[in-house]
Amino acid sequence: MNSSIKREDARTLVAGSRRMAWVGILVPLLGAVGGFAYWGSTPSGNVLTDRLLEPLNGARMAKVEINSGTGHLTVQRLAAGEQALASGTLQYFQKQGLPTRTVNVSNGRATLALSAGSGSTGQSWFRLPWTACVGAYEWQIQLNPNVQSDITARSNGGNVNLNLAGMAITHLSADSGGGNMSVVLPDNAANLSVDAKTGAGNVTIEIGSGTTGSNIVEAGSGAGNVVVLVPSGLSATVHATSGLGKVIVDPRFSKTDKNTYCSPDYDTATNKVEIIAKTGAGNVTISTK
Repeated sequence: MNSSIKREDARTLVAGSRRMAWVGILVPLLGAVGGFAYWGSTPSGNVLTDRLLEPLNGARMAKVEINSGTGHLTVQRLAAGEQALASGTLQYFQKQGLPTRTVNVSNGRATLALSAGSGSTGQSWFRLPWTACVGAYEWQIQLNPNVQSDITARSNGGNVNLNLAGMAITHLSADSGGGNMSVVLPDNAANLSVDAKTGAGNVTIEIGSGTTGSNIVEAGSGAGNVVVLVPSGLSATVHATSGLGKVIVDPRFSKTDKNTYCSPDYDTATNKVEIIAKTGAGNVTISTK
């Protein structure tokens, strides 16, 4: 009897020791994670503002590259009549330094590159999924709507809002390390190539009415919802996948295989779009607007 009790006590002691060992591991680990999270969200100095104003100088086409660092990014059209290539406000941390910019215009072609300063931002390389979308500052940029633009836009973790209505766009590549992504494409665009993705946030893309030619739109998220809005008169083929969520596709597109949906007249249509929409954990929704 005493031997049985001793064996039971020993098993209890071992189990308790194992639990204590896990606690001993988890507590410092959680503390370290919390420390990283705090360090990653601590600003470095005051937030200052740099004014952007680049003259048009006869540009008719432009390649625009924007990297806002950890900040939120908004891009939209200049007000009608403004004779500038680009204008706006670029916030930055004092210790981070001024954003860098390069601009060149030759024979009606412009190149414009804007990038966050490379100084200390108080941001670590470690970013928790639920804090990745918290941008530290705001970039507000307006582009000339009469200049045909090829745009590359990036934020390392902030939200990206691209309202390109009324603009002349030939190509768009946009991504965020973890923020939400919202893209409004212009009406009457032709032969667009669009790629918009984020590490963890939601992605919404609205295709403009009157879109012509052959177009391709790619939208992706590591964990968020993906929504693509398609004009009612535009034929489309849709490749839609979700790792853990649902795929919801407007019934006007017929399912042709496991992940593909298509307009009945897609092969013969003059104006059409190929849509590739995917997410790791959220829902994919393709709707007619």
